[in-house]
Amino acid sequence: MNIQFYKYQGAGNDFILIDNREGIVSQLSKDAVAKLCDRRFGIGGDGLMLLENLPGYNFKMVYYNADGNEGSMCGNGGRCIVAFAKHLGIIHDVTNFLATDGPHYAKISEEGNWVSLQMIDVADISKDGEAYVLNTGSPHYVKQAADLAIKDVYNEGYAIRNNATYKADGINVNFVEKDGEGYFVRTFERGVENETYACGTGVTAVALAMARHNGQFGTISTPIKVLGGNLNIRFDNDGEKFSNIFLEGPAELVFEGEIAV
Repeated sequence: MNIQFYKYQGAGNDFILIDNREGIVSQLSKDAVAKLCDRRFGIGGDGLMLLENLPGYNFKMVYYNADGNEGSMCGNGGRCIVAFAKHLGIIHDVTNFLATDGPHYAKISEEGNWVSLQMIDVADISKDGEAYVLNTGSPHYVKQAADLAIKDVYNEGYAIRNNATYKADGINVNFVEKDGEGYFVRTFERGVENETYACGTGVTAVALAMARHNGQFGTISTPIKVLGGNLNIRFDNDGEKFSNIFLEGPAELVFEGEIAV
């Protein structure tokens, strides 16, 4: 069966998107998803998403990791699927959709290439040594680092993700370094099992963890540089929980085509 696909990227985090409102894809095997996401034998991507109908929402986001397993929330994927929904004419400038971690509100620019995505509220942040551990729709480990531009993120991230504490369920590992008014972040992602050019839930976790680390309260805006570009996270911190969290950044159509599945 041939299916039409669209390739999107958000700050270098790239995804395969399929319009499945008519149920043309009834089931995708783990191997099929992994092959589609393979950069040599498929289309290539950090993940794959199905956009589906769901009563009460503009659409439902079904997300698969590059390894073929159904994944937890993907922030940049969420922003890209909002841009995709605008491209399809499903939405104009705002949307409410359902992802695996619950409902999400988002706003998109008139040009359709800049998306502000509301993330889930976060109350619980724990420590693992000097690192912070929290869930922003996906589980994240946040560790401050020096000389991040030359850090061996793959091997150090792999070791943390696969240690005795995290191996069973996996965790995304973020290294962060102060950069001007914001931060520079590099992330090893579970499911991709490699460093990616950006991670939306990861930069969100970093912004919240650094606010906790620095004792910042009130309304905060945190610019973050990643390998694939620039993102911004804005949120409120009342000392009890983080709320009104928005992940903001680019989301662009790269190309579209057909492929046999």
